[in-house]
Amino acid sequence: MDLPVNRFKHAIKSGKAQIGLWCSFPTYQTIEVVAGSGFDWLLLDMEHSPNDIGSLNAQVVAAQGGTASSIVRVQWNDMVMIKRVLDVGVQTILVPYVQTAEEAKRAVAYTRYPPEGLRGVASSTRAAGYGRIKDYLNKAKDEICVLVQAETVKSIENLEAICKIDGIDGVFIGPNDLSSAMGHRGNIPHPEVQKVIADSIKRILSYGKAPGILVGEADGQRMLDLGALFVAVGADVGLLRASSESLAARFRR
Repeated sequence: MDLPVNRFKHAIKSGKAQIGLWCSFPTYQTIEVVAGSGFDWLLLDMEHSPNDIGSLNAQVVAAQGGTASSIVRVQWNDMVMIKRVLDVGVQTILVPYVQTAEEAKRAVAYTRYPPEGLRGVASSTRAAGYGRIKDYLNKAKDEICVLVQAETVKSIENLEAICKIDGIDGVFIGPNDLSSAMGHRGNIPHPEVQKVIADSIKRILSYGKAPGILVGEADGQRMLDLGALFVAVGADVGLLRASSESLAARFRR
C-alpha cells in the first residue's frame, strides 16, 4: 500500500491556484455532498465549529470520494491535537494564531517524528493504512503540508521570519481577526485592511511560500489576481443561509 499523494501540497508548491470551500458543519453528510462539487480543497474547521476528533474522522473519510483535498484547522498550536488529526489521515493542517517564528517552528515540529520533531509515534493508525503503508514513519513528512494563520498585527510584522521556517508551506491571512486587530472590527473592506492584505500576499510569495485567504465570492478572483494560491470563495453556512432565505422569500406572503 502506497502513501497517498497530497495533491494540495504539490499544487501550491508548483504555483497552481487552489479554490476551496470553508466547512463548519460537524457532519460527514455535508462534506460528502460538497466534496463532489468540484472544489480543490475543503477546510474542515475545529477552531470555530463543534467538530471533535470523532466527527472529523468521519468527515475525512467522506471527503475521499470527491475532488477536494481536506485541510483541517486545528483548535490551537497544540502537540496532542495535531498528532491526533494527523493520525486519522489528514495531510494538511492549518494552525491558527501563529505570531512568531518560534511558534511556526513548533507547529512544524508537531508534524514530524523524532528526532526531527515531536509527533508521537504510532504505526497502525489510519494515516499509516493501519500498518499497511510501508515505511510510513519515514515517508509521512513528505506529504504533510503545514499552513499557519497570520491574523494579528504582530504576525504580519513577523511574516518574513515565519516564512523562513523550514517546513512551513503556506501562510493563511485571517481577515476577520486581522481587521479587528487593526481597529476595524467587522470592516474587512476598510482600505487600510485591504492594503495590508494585498501587501502580505505579495510578501508571502516573495518569501517563497503560498499565500491563502477566505473571502466572499465577489472578492475571490481579486485575491487570485493578487497572487493568493489557496482561496476559499465561500462557506457552507453562508451557502445554506443565503439559499434558504432566498427560497423562503420567494414564497413568503
